[in-house]
Amino acid sequence: MSFVVAIDGPAAAGKGTLARALAAHFGFQYLDTGLLYRAVGAKVADGHEPLTAAQNLAVEDLARSDLRSVEAGQHASKVAVIPEVRSALLDFQRAFADRDGGAVLDGRDIGTVICPNANLKLYVTARAEVRAKRRWDELEQSESYDAILAAVIERDERDMNRADAPLKPAADAHILDTSDLSIKDVLQTAITLVNAAR
Repeated sequence: MSFVVAIDGPAAAGKGTLARALAAHFGFQYLDTGLLYRAVGAKVADGHEPLTAAQNLAVEDLARSDLRSVEAGQHASKVAVIPEVRSALLDFQRAFADRDGGAVLDGRDIGTVICPNANLKLYVTARAEVRAKRRWDELEQSESYDAILAAVIERDERDMNRADAPLKPAADAHILDTSDLSIKDVLQTAITLVNAAR
């Protein structure tokens, strides 16, 4: 039987870092569901239709080197508002969560839509300015901080206000604000929560 940890939150809040570390600590499988949408968005940017791109997503599409760019994030957010794209990727995500041995999935709607019965739900967030600074550092200042902050705010607005599966904490999610916490502190809190839920 699988133990599922659902981690949701806005861009650059630290959910991916936490999810990878948590999965490694417990020996669970890890899926960055945002990467699925980034890969679909990248294929759309290359000229494919959104639904066709989602239905024909291959493992090698997730290995593209450009999926972590700000541009890829914007494309991901745009295709993520399309209900048919979300539906096409739903089965893949749920099948991943059902595998034996435990799974950690992070994204925008894991605890609310993909895995509403997850054993533990976390909502990882941070102030927009903190998240923009993290993304700016991650991109090695290749873009201006102000441009990245504007993109973060724009993405939040789109993700939180889309009609289908908007970004919001599940009613039973534990809120982790990482604005002023170290990765080590956030991970320790999450480990404690997983142990309590097992």
